Amino acid sequence: MTVSQLSLHNFRNYQELRLETAPGFLVFSGENGAGKTNILEAVSLLAPGRGLRRAALRDMARQNGAGDFAVAAQLGDVQIGTGTDASTPERRKTRINEATTPTNDLAEWLSILWLTPAMDRLFMEGAAGRRNFLDRLVMALEPAHARNCARYEAARRERNRLLADGHLADMSWLDGLDGQLAQFGSLVAEARHRMVLALALLLAEADSSIFATPTLDLADDQLRSEDLIHDMLRRNRTADRAAGRTLRGPHRADLDVFHSAKQQPADKCSTGEQKALLFSIILAHADLIAEQREQRPVLLLDEVAAHLDPQRRAALFDKLAERGGQVWLTGTEPALFKDIPDNALHFEVSDGTVKLR
Repeated sequence: MTVSQLSLHNFRNYQELRLETAPGFLVFSGENGAGKTNILEAVSLLAPGRGLRRAALRDMARQNGAGDFAVAAQLGDVQIGTGTDASTPERRKTRINEATTPTNDLAEWLSILWLTPAMDRLFMEGAAGRRNFLDRLVMALEPAHARNCARYEAARRERNRLLADGHLADMSWLDGLDGQLAQFGSLVAEARHRMVLALALLLAEADSSIFATPTLDLADDQLRSEDLIHDMLRRNRTADRAAGRTLRGPHRADLDVFHSAKQQPADKCSTGEQKALLFSIILAHADLIAEQREQRPVLLLDEVAAHLDPQRRAALFDKLAERGGQVWLTGTEPALFKDIPDNALHFEVSDGTVKLR
């Protein structure tokens, strides 16, 4: 499934925008600050979550606008859209074929993957970013994962509230929350395990001549079954009450990534090697989605061409063209995309306007 039309209303620096698109490569070039990444961010909101910038909804609305925004797309004969009202700028609303639906249901219609400059820090920063990255990979393949994560987090927040209360009178309430955490936590943990295992199998056979091949592992991966999580929560209650929060569980998982050839953790690799490892994971994941969902995901690649030497850049474009699907790319210079296939659509972005070149 690909986006055949994208419409924006009061989104970032776009008052109104309608783009007619097609399968294949969509290239957006223009100066820094022109609004190229804003277009990719809008597309990323057609999946569950907070988009590729993980920004607050209020910040996505156009400055000096009414306070609302809308992003809509045509997928064949299906129309999906999401956005906010000026009266409730922090409440996201989603519609599919004009019917209101939970935002998590977007994953049923479109798989979207992205790579941005901000992700260069993925291996250097805390585990939360790697968990979010892994969960996005899972959601693109297993849409129910979004709902399971949301239900687990809701139960955890409520459990933490009880643990922080010094007068916990009704233990049955905590028992019930432990049951919810174990139920949804096991679904979350098992889905992550399946994803890491499937990616590891693909990466073991990947061509490492272009990008470094990573090895993946999931920390604390043995804590997956409902019974094990439930037992852990009961045994840790004293420590959790002392801390005022749930200390262990799937919310503490971490994705460990290693450079296979060097047998070196990703955070010890050079910046270029880390980006190559990310490329390998994203490309393998796109292949996994195509294999299991029988459709290529939409790829959003923000400013990636500028960070590759000409040989690797051309090899990347060849690899993407060979696999098919829809790929959205941004860059400051059109020359960066000279090796893109001739049927690509090239757009010039300038201060909130987009023109086909």
